[in-house]
Amino acid sequence: MLLISSSFNYLVRLKSLIQKKYTIFKKHLIEYWHAHSGDWHWLIEKPKDIATINRNLWRTSFPSFGFYFMLGLSGLIATMGLLANSVAIIIGAMIIAPLMGPIIGIAYSMVVANRRLLRRSSLTVFKGIILTVVTSWVAASILGLTNINSEILSRTNPTLLDLGIALAAGAAGAFAHSRHSIADALPGVAIAVALVPPLSVVGIGLASGQQELIVGAFLLFLTNLTGIVFSGGVVFLFQSYGSIEKARQGLIISILALLLLGVPLGFSLEQLLVKERVRRSVDTLIRHRTVTFSRADIRSIKVNSGEDIIFVKIEVAAPLDSISENQVQLVRNFISRELKEPVRLKVRVIPIKVLDASAI
Repeated sequence: MLLISSSFNYLVRLKSLIQKKYTIFKKHLIEYWHAHSGDWHWLIEKPKDIATINRNLWRTSFPSFGFYFMLGLSGLIATMGLLANSVAIIIGAMIIAPLMGPIIGIAYSMVVANRRLLRRSSLTVFKGIILTVVTSWVAASILGLTNINSEILSRTNPTLLDLGIALAAGAAGAFAHSRHSIADALPGVAIAVALVPPLSVVGIGLASGQQELIVGAFLLFLTNLTGIVFSGGVVFLFQSYGSIEKARQGLIISILALLLLGVPLGFSLEQLLVKERVRRSVDTLIRHRTVTFSRADIRSIKVNSGEDIIFVKIEVAAPLDSISENQVQLVRNFISRELKEPVRLKVRVIPIKVLDASAI
């Protein structure tokens, strides 16, 4: 009994000592903060007040003539950039696209339960989608170009990586809208997450009649839209805009949408990883384990996995007739045997002519 009493007294004294030390530490910390807070002003920067952010998002969500004009030009530029396979032109289309504003408006209205702003932002986004798709459809039909290049194909197979980009971009967009000092970062956010190019690919798919382009590109746009709305809403909540009670319904819908999108996105990511493993295996086999190509000047190796066959295309610089069809067949058999999969190998030889002028 005496032991229990002494232990209890010890714990009481220990608790009193910890509280005393904590009070002293807190006092010194506050004094130090007040003495040096002028150097750390960025740590105490406050977000915009509710009235300001309401006004700004209401303005960016307004379906004005300027909004439609800039979005139409963005869709037109993105379409021509995609058909021309030009990354620079596509980035330019992303910068001038005003679609990010109403999407952030949806995220904000979701957490503050502002139904008027939600209806206005949603309707603006819907009209923007229709305008962009129709613009791209008409442009692609008039130009008559049907070549499906790498820039178009890259926007038809979204994965979980694209969802991660959308979540990060949505958080950045919401934070930039809530701070005065980093509003200039919004164009960078627009570039980080592709909103207009996938819709332009949908229009190109409609013009060319290729359904797989339409489905894949629209899935990418839905991924970006859902990711931005969800993460943007979470960032607004963490900055004390709205409340969990007001945002509960919108967050539940967003989470369910993310889970539904996660199934095809996860499947696409798995296929991408499998394809990358096959590509690396083929590259290693060709460069290091074949006599024909181990010392050759290989310019590129492209690998595509079909349903039941692997397509390999090699571009190599070599003198004419230095690589025979029999050698290519032997290499194909070797790769097929190592991978235990049927392989179709196509080798493109770039002729090299060496001219040597020796001194007399």
